[in-house]
Amino acid sequence: MKNKKMKIIREFKEFAIKGNMFDMAIGIIIGTAFHKIITSLVDDIIMPPLGYLIGRVDFSNLNIVIQKEVVEKGGNVVKELVAFNYGNFIQVMIDFLIITVIIFLVIKLFNKLRRKAEDEKKKEVPTPREIELLAEIRDILKSDLGK
Repeated sequence: MKNKKMKIIREFKEFAIKGNMFDMAIGIIIGTAFHKIITSLVDDIIMPPLGYLIGRVDFSNLNIVIQKEVVEKGGNVVKELVAFNYGNFIQVMIDFLIITVIIFLVIKLFNKLRRKAEDEKKKEVPTPREIELLAEIRDILKSDLGK
């Protein structure tokens, strides 16, 4: 079991570091196609229970305010709010990780299918035993006639 996990980790590293153009093209297409699904999965399914478990926190509202918003009595904004929105960043990172894992699994499937197709092309038909025996007899006769 541990060897299988190590193989998957090694394949993932290979994919992340040494991906070729085909892998990148597939990744971009799949990433684009799954973007809305993954965003919904993270925003609507994963983050609410996670926020609840760590104290009813809504990640999208987590931020560090650098400059507070200043509003005049008339409602005009004098100074804009400036903040690090790290909660949104956490959600985007989770999106990224999910998309990366999905792309990795699809690439792994394509590579497996490609290897299988290449193996079928390289299939060598074994020489029948009768032909091998005849070749041996021929070689013995040649060597005996040469003496």
